[in-house]
Formats: sequence, structure tokens, C-alpha cells
Amino acid sequence: MPLLSVVVPVYRVEDYLGACLDSILGQGFTDLELIAVDDASDDGSAAILADYAARDSRVKVLTLPANRGLGAARNAGLAAATGDYVWFVDSDDWLTDGTLDAVAKRLAETDADLLITGFARVFPDGRVKHSSVSGAGPAPDTFRLAELPALIKLLHIACNKVIRRQLLVDLGLAFRPGWYEDVAFSLPLMIAAGRITLLDRYSYGYRQRETGSITRTVSDRHFEVFDQWGFVFHFIDDRQDEELRAPLFARAIWHQLQVLNHAARVPRARRREFFARLVAFYRAERPKTGYVFPRGDEGIKQRLVARNAFLLFEALRAARRIQVQAVRKVALPRHRDTTKPTVPDAVP
Repeated sequence: MPLLSVVVPVYRVEDYLGACLDSILGQGFTDLELIAVDDASDDGSAAILADYAARDSRVKVLTLPANRGLGAARNAGLAAATGDYVWFVDSDDWLTDGTLDAVAKRLAETDADLLITGFARVFPDGRVKHSSVSGAGPAPDTFRLAELPALIKLLHIACNKVIRRQLLVDLGLAFRPGWYEDVAFSLPLMIAAGRITLLDRYSYGYRQRETGSITRTVSDRHFEVFDQWGFVFHFIDDRQDEELRAPLFARAIWHQLQVLNHAARVPRARRREFFARLVAFYRAERPKTGYVFPRGDEGIKQRLVARNAFLLFEALRAARRIQVQAVRKVALPRHRDTTKPTVPDAVP
């Protein structure tokens, strides 16, 4: 039984897949299995996987008969995993050099149920935005989420989390269908983990692609964000665990507003309906002990949600857009360096 099972869902990533696999298999740490799940990819990804499996016995390839989506592919890999811990790595991303040794060392030191690493978003123009887990504040070697609730404000992705597999088995936790599936996986996982530890190093390269991202796709499917957050609150209700309701509620409302405010997500004709769903969520899940609005624009938007003031919300949004456009017109042009920065382990 290996220490680590790395699950890599694969769909239409032939340009990136080799670099992803090399970043995992090429490290000095070898106590792992790599489970690649071919989600009926119709490009050259299957041939790449077959080549790696032929050359490295640690690589296991699962082929799904039809495309089922990211969450289902991850679940298939999880079902086949045998390691003590599991790590979900997207096939267009990569692990940085030395990461696996650092992860193994940290797990040996802490016997954690969940390890959360730092990561960096790498954009097509070469920009890099680092996300450090230290931003949540000082933390002991191991802790529960209630002891460091600021972690809820970090980007809720699954890919920077190394998870004790037995914890997932005990919880019966898997990825739910639909968009924003990481919300309903990562947050219940963090709530339930008895021993969380942090690895504050740039361990994961998170590629920001210009195409193929749901964050840049106008679709009715953005309404699925309510179902995913609803699952989180059903989870804490079932556990009768109210101590985290307030910070989770704050993050949920922030996230849903982010979706609504993005110009390339909710179809214009359904914005009022999305706002109504947001209002219903707000009223259903608002902590009974009260809720303090944040300051600034975010607080103003949330007050408008609380008052079900859609037209005023839209007027404010339009005014802000006009203001931003005016500032851009008078701003002096800036030199933009589009060359790729020197970032350790950034895979092109």
C-alpha cells in the first residue's frame, strides 16, 4: 500500500498532460501510485497515458466509457485508490519540485487527516498570483477548522489538499455532480477533519486557461452554485455543528455575489432570478445568532440582498461599471511586460 494516491482526471489536455505527469513521476519521492482517469477524452490524451503506463508501473489508467465530468472522474479515481492519502491533481496543472518529499515529511510529523498546501495561479500572459496558507494567520501544527476559521476565506479548491483516504471513506464524501463541485467537497472535508496541518510552500501550479473555464462561460449552470452551498449547510445541520455557520455563511454570500457580478457567467435574462435565489438562500441560512455585514461595497451589496432590492442592486452595478470605465479613459497608459516571469517550477 503506497503512502499517496495521486488521482489525475483527464479530458482534452494533450498539450499539458505530459508536463503534469512528469511533475509527479519525476520527483525523488516514489511511494505513490498515479491513477489517471481518462474521461472519454477525444484528443491524443489516451495515447499519452498508455505510453506512461507502459514505462512506469506506478501509473494506472482507468477509462470511462463516456464523458462524465470532472467530479465523476475524480470519484472513479478515488474508488480505485489504495494509498493512505489521496491528492487530486488536475491534468493541466503540475506539482513543483520537492513537493512530494515535503508533503511526506509533514504528514509524518503531524499524522494529519488533511494537509493544505500553498499554490500559485499562473496566467496565460505569464502573471503569477501566489496563494499562501499563512494568510489565514498563525496556526499550530495540527488544528480543527473552528480554531482557524479564516481558512474558509481561502480559495476553496480541492487540488491543494492531501487527504487521509479513510476520512473520505468514513464520511462517505465524494464530489457531487454539477459546477462548483469543489465547494461541496472541500468545505465539508475541512469541517470534519480532526487534524488539519498546513504546508506553506508553493507546491501546486494552478493553470488559468483562457478557454474551457466555467468562470468565463455564460450559462444557466451557474445556478448550480446554490446547490453546492446548500449541501455544505445541510452537512453542518446534520452534524449539529453551528460554530462555523457564521464564517461559512459570509463566504457563501460573497461567492454567490461574485458569480452574479461576473459579466461572463449568469445570462442577462436570468439575473433577476439568480438574485431571487440569492435572497432565498440568505434568508434560509442566515445565522440565528445574527450577522454583521462587511464594510465597503461588499457590505452595501449584501444589504441590498437582505432587502431584496434587485433594481437598486443593478443600478449600483451599472454606476460602478461607468465609474471604472471613466477611470480607465483618463489613466495614463502603463507599460505591460508580457514576458514570462522567472517562477520556480512554472510549467509552460
